[in-house]
Amino acid sequence: MLLPFALLLAQAAGASTLTCADLPHADHPKAQLSNGEVDAVVFLPDPTQGYYRSTRFDWAGVIGCLSYKGHTFWGEWFPKYDPLLNDSITGPVEEFRSQDGALGYADAKPGEPFVKVGVGVLRKIDDSPYKFFTAYPLVDTGKWTVHTSKRAIRFQQHLQSPIGYAYIYTKTMELDEHGGAIALKHELKNTGAKTIQTDVYDHDFFMLDGRPTGPGMTVRFAFTPKIEPSPDTSFDPSLATVEGNTIRYLKELQPHQTVAGYISGYSDKAADYDITVENQTTGVGVQQTSDSPIAKFYLWSIQTTISPEAYIHLNVEPGKTQSWTIRYRFFTR
Repeated sequence: MLLPFALLLAQAAGASTLTCADLPHADHPKAQLSNGEVDAVVFLPDPTQGYYRSTRFDWAGVIGCLSYKGHTFWGEWFPKYDPLLNDSITGPVEEFRSQDGALGYADAKPGEPFVKVGVGVLRKIDDSPYKFFTAYPLVDTGKWTVHTSKRAIRFQQHLQSPIGYAYIYTKTMELDEHGGAIALKHELKNTGAKTIQTDVYDHDFFMLDGRPTGPGMTVRFAFTPKIEPSPDTSFDPSLATVEGNTIRYLKELQPHQTVAGYISGYSDKAADYDITVENQTTGVGVQQTSDSPIAKFYLWSIQTTISPEAYIHLNVEPGKTQSWTIRYRFFTR
């Protein structure tokens, strides 16, 4: 397995003074945010030159690197970069996933369009169920506009489709004036004829100084998590364990090892959307909160990244707008 860039840096620098100065694949359209304490490089949506041009994740808000007090929190967790691969992406990136995978997918026949919020109008290729790892043909990316300032970036996508779905999607990434925090503020306005009913989650792809997932790494919740048995569960008790409200990793995950599964135990209150990923050996971590309740929760982790995926449910009727905010607070102890 090829080590991702951030992990190579961590080994070379002892994970003590990491920055975003040597970002890989930095020749794509990007913007830089800074409040004097947090520095971030954000790749911008672009259908021909963008860092990410595949069809799974929202194109807005791809953080290539973020550093705070000499530590980094996101980076390239994958061994091979290709802008057209579904998961060749970094940062807290989001995916909108409806019950049938994407808006209008179940009703579409092969060759007909369906919609993925934050991506655009896609074409169905066959009669099989939606597969998030498939790069579907991209028919229309809509119109993207981007406004940047020193501490914030505002993305907006206007999309019209031929199947009754249309929207204005706005995402603003804003650093606090001081300190180590960034907010992701969202608005989804339904300008079409059909109700937009979908879940959205931040995949996160946390990389704390690029260190491998293993002893010292924890995921802490505001509730007592319970791992639910399912075909998607891969939770070997020799690799990780649940202790109270915390999942602790016991061994360093090796290539092809996964700790993953659906998690229950949360309530319908937004206060339960409070997740902290921390390397307790180094005291570096990130706390993730929201003003919206958890609709579903999936934890996915491999050797290079930990991803607590908290889903938020959206039900936006024609002419209506739904808003939600997710906040990340970075810390060192």
